[in-house]
Amino acid sequence: MPVTVLLVDDEPLVRAGLRAVLEAQPEIEVVGEAGDGAAVIPLVRQLRPDVVAMDVRMPLMDGIEATRVLLRTVPDPPKILVVTTFENDEYVYEALRAGADGFLLKRARPAEIVHAVRLVAEGESLLFPAAVRQLAAEYGTSKARDVMERASLTEREAAVLRLMARGLSNAEIAARLVVGIETVKSHVSAVLAKLGARDRTQAVIAAYESGFVAPS
Repeated sequence: MPVTVLLVDDEPLVRAGLRAVLEAQPEIEVVGEAGDGAAVIPLVRQLRPDVVAMDVRMPLMDGIEATRVLLRTVPDPPKILVVTTFENDEYVYEALRAGADGFLLKRARPAEIVHAVRLVAEGESLLFPAAVRQLAAEYGTSKARDVMERASLTEREAAVLRLMARGLSNAEIAARLVVGIETVKSHVSAVLAKLGARDRTQAVIAAYESGFVAPS
């Protein structure tokens, strides 16, 4: 089955460019387009895409609010890939905090766009660039530190979280720690549960905001 994608951007040329790149791949299918975040919810319910590639700045409803509403109102929501012009944009970070799963620059090369969609669809690693890591560290709060302290991660769970924060997939973490993939999946699930995180992105944000992991 192909990975299905919904494109959401207020610039038709951007949507056309993304569609051309993605539809050149036999395993990716663009199932729809929207020009604003306000159209996302009905289209997601109708088309059930695997991934929503969504601009973060749009006139009626931006990508941040669209992400919040989507995750709050749609059961089994799709993965959300934030698409933006500037990598150090605080809007991008707010979208990730709201629940987006990854990050893509509009100037990315075609191979990088395809890789980003595949990566987000698989859900086992992160697109979390250095500029966003720095923003996360700057947003550090005592609440984040308290959550991390109360989580009481084991030594192995802590190691897994640090590798997650570096963007490694489950397979890459397994190879690094010399354990099986199922063991890594169990540790990832435990980390998410202890941090009260919805997914890997939220766990990694908590790691940076608490100072558990430092940006590099």
